[in-house]
Parts: sequence; C-alpha cells; structure tokens
Amino acid sequence: MTTFNVIVEEGEDGYLISEVVGLPGCHTQAKTYDQLIERTKEAIKLYLKIIKHDIKISREEFMKYA
Repeated sequence: MTTFNVIVEEGEDGYLISEVVGLPGCHTQAKTYDQLIERTKEAIKLYLKIIKHDIKISREEFMKYA
C-alpha cells in the first residue's frame, strides 16, 4: 500500500480542499471531511491510472475527471 501526504484547507466558500503532495494537479474539494477523503482517494486512483497507462492529457483535462 502506498501512502500519500495530503494537505487539507478550507476555502473562502466553506468547501474543504485537498491537495496530494507529490502528484501535481491532483486535488479535489467537498463540503464534508468524509466526502473529501473519498474524493481524494478517487483522484489519486485516477492520477495513478493515467500515469500507469502513460496517457497524455493536459492538466485541464485531468481536472475535469478528478
């Protein structure tokens, strides 16, 4: 099992925002902490899947699916 460091902040609009350290552009947001953790796990899985398959997409395209 791989471990990632995640930075969690609260945005001005009240949403929680997570950023995965070491995975550029891998971040998400949610209203609750539990939801944020689930979305962060999903974002990490998608990021790693893209890297594994060496899929060439822009950061903007990645963020549509994260």
